[in-house]
Amino acid sequence: MTRVLNRSIPFWILLAASIALVVAGLLTVLDHLGTMTATLKDGSATGLEVYGGQSWIVLGAALLGAGALGVLLTLALAVVSSLLGAATAKPVEIAPLVFDDLDQDVDREEAPDAPAAPQEIAQEQQQNSAAAEADETSAEETQNGSSGSTATATKINVK
Repeated sequence: MTRVLNRSIPFWILLAASIALVVAGLLTVLDHLGTMTATLKDGSATGLEVYGGQSWIVLGAALLGAGALGVLLTLALAVVSSLLGAATAKPVEIAPLVFDDLDQDVDREEAPDAPAAPQEIAQEQQQNSAAAEADETSAEETQNGSSGSTATATKINVK
């Protein structure tokens, strides 16, 4: 097994749960089969032991089959992961950066990473707040007109 599969918690949970299902299925089948066989041989078998025992044996066989399928799945997963191996990243060669245009003057307005001046930020915030106030007043006017009453639009209780 690879190191990745050894550290995979879901893999170990699947393996442990599968083994637990196999053990539970075997115990259920063997216990009820033994009881049913013994009571049928000595002639003291009741309907509960015979017909109930059959149902328990079928349930145990289903648990046993599910556990066996889980064990086979974990083995197949281990084989596939060992065949594929761990994923390895190929090193990427980074080309050196060349700065040929350092002697040219760069216009500050054209530079994409130029920080905004504090005055520009303040003007933009004022414009945004004025637009928000205008939206609120227009929303109130349309609500008053469409509802038919000012009390409904402003959520005032009228008795």
